[in-house]
Amino acid sequence: MRNPFKIEHLSRYRDFARLILKYGGKDLLSGAHLESFEADLMAPRDAPSETAGAAAVDLTAKGKQLAADLEAMGPTFIKVGQFLSSRPDLLPAPYIEALARLQDAVEPFSFDQVDRIVSEDLGTRLSRAFAEFEVKPIAAASLGQVHRARLRSGRRVAVKVQRPDIREQILKDLEFLQGLAEFLEDHTAAGHRYGPKEMVDEFRRSLLRELDYRLEARHLIVIGRNLSDIEQIVVPAPVDDYVTGRVLTMDFVPGSKITELGPLDFLELKRTPLAEALCRAYLQQILVDGFFHADPHPGNVFITEDGRIALLDLGMVAQIPPNMQDELVKLVLAMSEGHGEEAARAFLTLVRPIGEPRTDEVQSRIAEEVARFHQIGMGDVSMGRLLFDAGRVAVQGGYRISRELTMLSKTLLNLDQIARHLDPEFDPNAAIRRHVSEILRKRVLHSFSPGRLFAGALELKEIVEKLPGRLNRLLEAVAENKLQVRVKAIDEVLLMEGLQKIANRITLGLVISALIVGAALMTHVQTSFRIFGYPGIPLLFFLAAAGSALALVWNIVLRDLQIRRAKIRALKQDGTRS
Repeated sequence: MRNPFKIEHLSRYRDFARLILKYGGKDLLSGAHLESFEADLMAPRDAPSETAGAAAVDLTAKGKQLAADLEAMGPTFIKVGQFLSSRPDLLPAPYIEALARLQDAVEPFSFDQVDRIVSEDLGTRLSRAFAEFEVKPIAAASLGQVHRARLRSGRRVAVKVQRPDIREQILKDLEFLQGLAEFLEDHTAAGHRYGPKEMVDEFRRSLLRELDYRLEARHLIVIGRNLSDIEQIVVPAPVDDYVTGRVLTMDFVPGSKITELGPLDFLELKRTPLAEALCRAYLQQILVDGFFHADPHPGNVFITEDGRIALLDLGMVAQIPPNMQDELVKLVLAMSEGHGEEAARAFLTLVRPIGEPRTDEVQSRIAEEVARFHQIGMGDVSMGRLLFDAGRVAVQGGYRISRELTMLSKTLLNLDQIARHLDPEFDPNAAIRRHVSEILRKRVLHSFSPGRLFAGALELKEIVEKLPGRLNRLLEAVAENKLQVRVKAIDEVLLMEGLQKIANRITLGLVISALIVGAALMTHVQTSFRIFGYPGIPLLFFLAAAGSALALVWNIVLRDLQIRRAKIRALKQDGTRS
């Protein structure tokens, strides 16, 4: 067996051991065991019990400390924290909420390194590519930093530059995580249940995609085009000739982070229309386009100088297949209306079973939870939080949640936070109900896109072309009385033969049993007829029963051998033909 541990990862093993000792497996894995948190999840938020309230406060503090510790461990583990914030099956709700707010603001790297990376990737000196390029970055994150600049054409742009040697560092950390996941999955019950190797593979793909800025440029184009009809939403367009794997140049959007606005700034904003537009934009991305920005935390949402919302940092996206979209529409509408049973049925179509799940119990608990939250008041409950809680119930009942559903839960949780920051009175669930007709209309129009219509036309053309020949062959078969209808059904003759053999064997077994019982009773009857000193008639009955039993066993064994040989011959003949 390959040894997953390597000496060069010794410092990471030490960091991981320190985390486990500090927080303990009980806290970190309690998200998968609802019993300890059910009271807090189900209790009304305006009247929590003292015990549940104290426990929630303690877990919230630990969650914030965990986020800080992961941030101190470097860029890869900042991303690990953000990834874990989409896994309600692994962590309790306070940890999830703390990690969802994890901001990867770190110290910037030097301008000399920026100059070198931009010059290498663009193939020309930075001073020739840009008319102006500010030395001080306007934002610095774990994977890169952003500088304000101006092109030779006069276009104001923001240039995102990847950190030097960040890919090598991340690949080394990913190797450590892969080895740790292999050990946990092969040697622990929790690892076997949750599949950490699959998680690390998923995390690797997501993180390596974020390191390719060319993909983020495509995301900007696609999402910008999809949301172009919503006037209050701005998505910066990339500058194609200035985009590489490590450099992303896009339109500069002047504005401020939503978390940096003060009370006076909010007075000048049309807060409710902005929150409504943001909710509408994400509903369209998720339920219509099937391609959505999966990381809308407050640091990625700006308020522009003209009072609109700008979506930035589109490196993390998620795609939803059409069949899953249909079920998501049912799920979101059922949850917003408080229809627990419909929501539970829709939710179970989005998860996959592991082993033998407790379907009835899971469905009942999800329905109960949705109904109770609706009684509390859906305006006080995040749709994302509700999905997280339903996910924990499903995992406890023997299901595994798909990546798309976990990303959706995290997105809605962050979206609710931003919408309430914009307008504390905003009710996302009421907004969903208001936009339901528009969502359904757009889904219908989306299904009639030119590409889909063209594909349908090609299929119809093929049917029309082949129809005359097929119809001609059908009429000829009918006229010549050669039409045959093949129905796969039970062969009644074989069935009756099998039943008759079973009945004969049962009858013979009963006769043998009767002979044995009769012989046993007759041994007490004294007669002059004896064989080897034993009563003769009972002994003959015993011998007849033994002979019949041996004959029955031989018949059964012989028959089974004949059937097995016939199957082997049939398989050999099929192999020879192929």
